Amino acid sequence: MNRINKCLQALQAEGKKALVTYIVNGDPKPGVTLATMHALVAQGADILELGVPFSDPMADGPVIQAGHERALAHNTSLRDTLAVVQAFRETNHNTPVVLMGYANPVVRMGYETLADRAVAAGVDGFLTVDLPPEEATEFNALLRARELENIFLLAPTTTDDRMGSVAALAGGFLYYVSLKGVTGAGHLDIASVTDKIAAIRRHSTLPLCVGFGIKDADSAKAVGTVADGVVVGSLLVAKMGEFADHSASEIAEQTAALIAPLRTALDSL
Repeated sequence: MNRINKCLQALQAEGKKALVTYIVNGDPKPGVTLATMHALVAQGADILELGVPFSDPMADGPVIQAGHERALAHNTSLRDTLAVVQAFRETNHNTPVVLMGYANPVVRMGYETLADRAVAAGVDGFLTVDLPPEEATEFNALLRARELENIFLLAPTTTDDRMGSVAALAGGFLYYVSLKGVTGAGHLDIASVTDKIAAIRRHSTLPLCVGFGIKDADSAKAVGTVADGVVVGSLLVAKMGEFADHSASEIAEQTAALIAPLRTALDSL
């Protein structure tokens, strides 16, 4: 069984919520990402999302865009991202890793080549922000043939009909974007999130994780009451930028420390 499904099923059986963390590979400089991945797991992350640096991350706000820019300043690529996952797998065989990014690097490497390299590296799934479901059929088939999951975003503006078509293609979990806007923007409207999650659940039995507005333990706990998991990204990427001049171990330690209170909040539910 794919590590994403195994992880989420185990959490559900234990009555626990998933804590999904996002960082950008290569941010803020080479040699930091691997240490941070391990540190995040040590502090309670259940699933790691690893951003593939891209020059036009249009769904991301200024904090995560800056993370992409810092990584690209060191020429960090999709190949480098696969390499860091492979290095992570040398000592961690259980924590799911999802590559989150944009379609251009995926198309440039080629769907089949990427799928094969992802399996070899130990990747468990993809979330390609700007790959429309209508154009994902070929990639989806290649991933499913290799037991890799294709994760899709649903937004506050997603219509009821479209929820059904997206859910039919999705695997692993569905990622609900809690805000109308980019990552790190605005404030959570829990009532709205609750209503939308109820609507999505009418179309899919996949676990539902919510992101784009998780800033602290309170927001994590509020979302955790209605979702199967929360995704935190901007909070971590901001800290990595703040500590860019520090050592890799210091960046990893400072960044991972931020999720400890979120873990505690989710485990209190």
